[in-house]
Amino acid sequence: MTLISLHLLILCSCWNTYAVSNISLRTFIGCAVREFTFLARKPGCQGLRVTTDACWGRCETWEKPILDPPHIDAYHRVCTYNETKLVTVKLPNCIPDADPFFTYPVAIRCDCGVCSTATTECETL
Repeated sequence: MTLISLHLLILCSCWNTYAVSNISLRTFIGCAVREFTFLARKPGCQGLRVTTDACWGRCETWEKPILDPPHIDAYHRVCTYNETKLVTVKLPNCIPDADPFFTYPVAIRCDCGVCSTATTECETL
């Protein structure tokens, strides 16, 4: 099981890490740890709803044209994991040959940074 298998919520924006609990998510600008619930599934086992902490926010990003190749100067950062810990749960009602253990990351600290496919599903347009 890789970290990428968990669809992690990444929207973008941060200078520092903030606690989101008392902040309006509509107007929040920054990068924070936020509670996120997903369905942990593996072949041969019943799914289990898991609540974890994931990174969430908006990061400064920009592009500007330049005369020399590659003709664009880009600065793109995403709200991503700075520190994580791995947690393992046992999925219910697995068939005898199925591995019942499911491991997923829990965000400890989030920051703006370059998107790393080792920890994040990086999407481009």
